Amino acid sequence: MDALSPRALFPAPAPADSRPTIGVLALQGDVREHSLALRAAGARPVAVRRAADLGERPGDRLDGIVLPGGESTTMSTLLTGFGMLEPLRALLDAGLPAYGSCAGMILLADRALDLEEGQQTIGGMDVTVRRNAFGRQVDSYEEDLVAPGLGIGPQRPFHAVFIRAPWVESVGPGVEALATTRAGRAGQGPGGPGGRIVAVRQGFLLATSFHPEVGGDHRLHEAFVATVRQRG
Repeated sequence: MDALSPRALFPAPAPADSRPTIGVLALQGDVREHSLALRAAGARPVAVRRAADLGERPGDRLDGIVLPGGESTTMSTLLTGFGMLEPLRALLDAGLPAYGSCAGMILLADRALDLEEGQQTIGGMDVTVRRNAFGRQVDSYEEDLVAPGLGIGPQRPFHAVFIRAPWVESVGPGVEALATTRAGRAGQGPGGPGGRIVAVRQGFLLATSFHPEVGGDHRLHEAFVATVRQRG
């Protein structure tokens, strides 16, 4: 283009990025996988490694946050050590949308069973979860689930991957149970009894026992991005 042309002198402004900015807690766990899924779902993912990355209020730096799967004990220790636990609690109390998968579900729970000594959660969801409820790494398994509350029906179920996963023991009155394992699974191999709650929602908070960031099905991330957009 000619340097003296009007376009060169007055270039068109870059279009504004209308995608919501969603942080992925990047201390440990499936950070890259969640980031790719969020991008595919129409969000702008950013890594969150320190308290300064969080901002002081919802919408300051982040429109939402994902707490990925990983090792919940390690994540709790790092959150405490890096001074991020209390700022995250304050942001969730102020209405920041959050999604937690597997270890992230444990972090979002107000009450958790079988935690290591000194292990803390962020809280925010009126649920009781049991850590490693489905067993050890060798007990990992996969199952097709329906979640009508998220628009996921039996015609196209969600293929869920459970890896040392928690389950939800009980929910408070304001919590919606979105998905359960198949009834009657007891004695049918890894995973324990059926009918366990493995996906929950409370307001702008969403949590699953399984890992939707693997497998290429982005419907759970799309549902969370829609929640973030709704929160505005």
